[in-house]
Amino acid sequence: RGYRVVGRSMNGLQHQYGADPRAELVTWNPEDLASIRAAARGVKTIVYMVGVDYWKFHLHPQLMRRTLEAAIAEGVERVVLIGTVYPYGLPRTERVTEAHPREPNTYKGRMRKEQEDLLLAADAAGSIRGTILRLPDFYGPGTERSFLYRAFVAALEGKRAPLIGPLDMPHEFVFVNDVGPIVTALMDEPRAYGRFWNLAGAGVTTQRELVKELYAQVGRPAKMMTMGKGMVRLLGLFQPFMRELVEMYYLLTNPVLMDDSALRGLLGTVHKTPYAEGIRQTLSALREEQQARAHPAAVTATT
Repeated sequence: RGYRVVGRSMNGLQHQYGADPRAELVTWNPEDLASIRAAARGVKTIVYMVGVDYWKFHLHPQLMRRTLEAAIAEGVERVVLIGTVYPYGLPRTERVTEAHPREPNTYKGRMRKEQEDLLLAADAAGSIRGTILRLPDFYGPGTERSFLYRAFVAALEGKRAPLIGPLDMPHEFVFVNDVGPIVTALMDEPRAYGRFWNLAGAGVTTQRELVKELYAQVGRPAKMMTMGKGMVRLLGLFQPFMRELVEMYYLLTNPVLMDDSALRGLLGTVHKTPYAEGIRQTLSALREEQQARAHPAAVTATT
């Protein structure tokens, strides 16, 4: 099916989606209600994954409130929010189901919970249908903001992978290419709305295990350098992202590992790419991207 992709920059949209003939590319200004309404006009379902800088999380509820106002005014029927584990707070159980309390222990978790509550309240009021798909950390082609992205680049360049936190704590990651089909199935399922759903990764792993597999696939011995919480805090004196990462460090020492049996019960098949294959595809895409930058296509001048 065709789809509309909305973003702040047309250059960014063309870079990611320009090769897909099904994609309609539209820019918006999320600060302007009229711009949001124009972006939502004629759309039945919005898949909402608007990101903000780590030091601007106060914007999440504001943007959701504005988007809901615009979507309802334009007659949009459904909103699927791509969420995070932040609202759960510290895990009380080894595996976290949707029944786990949402008791965020950080400012970012509270902002994400407030964002979710706005959508769930609109659904409960009958204004619009809303559901939330909660993801763990992600990786894959084109995900420069991924927790693991710099490790992929380092492996290809023969450098040390820069990592944060304990390397041997349990962790899970979702391969970004797996998310689209799951979102499509979820938004077409009437029973999905009015609540949130967990999507777990392709099994429990560790940062060390993934990075060892990553380097093995490029034919190099694994090399890693690790930053602990103290170093993250120190770098935070100079880097806004690191400063804001300090409060989320608990996820590296008290990992939230999700149980997605409810989602699998709803949708039946939930495909998850094994880590080794996801790493292979990500490396392949990154190599192609680096080659394209090194050898840009020739431009022919015409008159």
